[in-house]
Amino acid sequence: MAKCRHCSAPMRANNQNCQYCGVRNDVDLHGRLSFHMVQPDSDRLCPNCEKSMQTIDLKIDGKFYIERCVSCYGLFFDSGEIEDVLDHGVSHDNHINNQLITNVSEDRYESGKEIKYRKCPVCQNFMLRRAFGYRSGVVVDRCMDHGVWLDSGELIHLLEWKKAGGQMADDKRTREKLAAEQRKTNTADMSRLSSGSSLRSGSRYESSSGLPDLEDIVGDALSSLVNTFFR
Repeated sequence: MAKCRHCSAPMRANNQNCQYCGVRNDVDLHGRLSFHMVQPDSDRLCPNCEKSMQTIDLKIDGKFYIERCVSCYGLFFDSGEIEDVLDHGVSHDNHINNQLITNVSEDRYESGKEIKYRKCPVCQNFMLRRAFGYRSGVVVDRCMDHGVWLDSGELIHLLEWKKAGGQMADDKRTREKLAAEQRKTNTADMSRLSSGSSLRSGSRYESSSGLPDLEDIVGDALSSLVNTFFR
């Protein structure tokens, strides 16, 4: 359980404000990922506060820069970076704990959270709201060209989801969907082949080899000519 950086009291899930001293805490990074500030005012604006965010280095395999708002503690990751952070922040998960995945989502679900569309800090176009992974309970704001925005508290939510085996469950579901689609495609292909075979086998000109019988075709043509001239 996270503790308040000011008074060390335990922090409640989904609440960055300490219920004892009232100080707002950054529960995502402090005590979980080491970082240092690189640039105090980047040219990227916070989608919530519309203020310049600071650029920080998470020091993952060398330099690893992301943007962080000092007011709301939201985080912006360039494309592909959030997956790297989750891999670094959680040791290898070797099993799926479905009950724990459910508990994480229920404990951290914010029923009164305002739903709104935010602008990408890079291009200022509205981002898409997308569920992150199977049963994570986190809906992220994603710019298809530039990256992902996480509200304060959502990174720790995803770290706990992954630790419970959520990423493994998501990968398993993806494999099952691909396999089901492949089976459906194979069935459709077999149906078309079977239909074509039935049509060919029903031809009056088919020989025992499965190919058109030339003698039958020529004979029918001559018979048609004779009937035409001697009718």
